[in-house]
Amino acid sequence: MNLTDHLARQRNRDAAERTLMAWIRTCLALISFGFGLDKVVSAINAQGGAGQAHAEWSVRLVSIAFILTGVAAMLAATQQHRTNLKRLLRDNFTYGDHPSLANATAVMISLIGLAALILLLFGAVRP
Repeated sequence: MNLTDHLARQRNRDAAERTLMAWIRTCLALISFGFGLDKVVSAINAQGGAGQAHAEWSVRLVSIAFILTGVAAMLAATQQHRTNLKRLLRDNFTYGDHPSLANATAVMISLIGLAALILLLFGAVRP
């Protein structure tokens, strides 16, 4: 392997590390948002004292969906990172075509948003 190939592989490894760090930030934001949303609404409901069982259930469902999306995306990003690093070690390294993790995460967030909209529109958050 010549110096140019070695440097190119090092740049690819560095890019893979930056990509994983970006996924860590994204997943941490999803998990934190889900956890924070649940805690804020629980605190508001505790201050109000009124029985908001439907609202709390709906928010908890959306919160859990955000947390699960963050955890699933983190597991997938970690696996994708490991796969990329293994591929970089091979002498016959080629760029592989793999499913888009960003696209899958965007679809999941869209589905969570759609579920939240349905819960709001059809009265699952009635007092």
